[in-house]
Amino acid sequence: MLLVNRMLFTLFVLFLLFLSGCSQKNIKFYKESYFKKSTNEYVITPNQDDNKYIKNSNEIIKNSKAMHRATMRSYSIRGIRYYPKSVEIGEIQRGIASWYGPNFHSKLTSNGEKYNMYASTAAHKTLPMNTIVKVDNLNNGKSTIVRINDRGPFVNGRIIDLSNKAANDIGIINIGTVDVKVTVLNTNSHFTTKVSKQIHKQKNISNNIKYNVQVGAFKNYEGAKSTKKKLDMIFDNKYTVVIKKLYNNAKLINKVFIIGFRTKEEASRFKQIYGLNSARIIQE
Repeated sequence: MLLVNRMLFTLFVLFLLFLSGCSQKNIKFYKESYFKKSTNEYVITPNQDDNKYIKNSNEIIKNSKAMHRATMRSYSIRGIRYYPKSVEIGEIQRGIASWYGPNFHSKLTSNGEKYNMYASTAAHKTLPMNTIVKVDNLNNGKSTIVRINDRGPFVNGRIIDLSNKAANDIGIINIGTVDVKVTVLNTNSHFTTKVSKQIHKQKNISNNIKYNVQVGAFKNYEGAKSTKKKLDMIFDNKYTVVIKKLYNNAKLINKVFIIGFRTKEEASRFKQIYGLNSARIIQE
């Protein structure tokens, strides 16, 4: 079913290319956002065996609200202050990855766990603890799934410090560092701190501006209606698709929008994830 849906989406985006000049890029998107604990793994998405964080059999994972409150506070290292913040599934960072191993094995990590160089974990300066990310080696195409349980690396340009196992997975043990892409797969968002929630609440109150993504424009209403129907089917009503009748140089145009994005950045991420590079972001 997942393969069929992806094929339908690809075919439809090609259809939009023809009608409204949008371009399509095959970018994997992890829609489900939940953090389910089982005997030996933390599942990221259902029916996606290659997108799991595999829990080491003797690994003790700390995931309390008190730990999250403590690790989401700002902190200062070598005169630089860092501000941990909540993220959304699909967010991407690019930079340099490094790794740390024997010298740190069994020492405490920033969230109070013991560092296990043989587990699939990593350190990040600002991601919430227990965020699950996919790390792609941009040089050889290898990837690994890791859980954030430590802070670092505190070296300019580096964005993530991998465990020995994770570094071995993507082939950087001997070279030390490599250019990577880090994609957020799971946010563990039900442990968002009160502080983060309050900041988010204040931001929404002070900023009632919404952003819409225009994915098509049609002279014929039936064309817009057909496009909306296909989008509703592809997105399974997870996004609100509307048709707006607008005038352009005194000519009536039926424009198809995906509406309700809270920020321009959120709308931009949506465009990137679905390869809609030529779609327009419209501020309400």
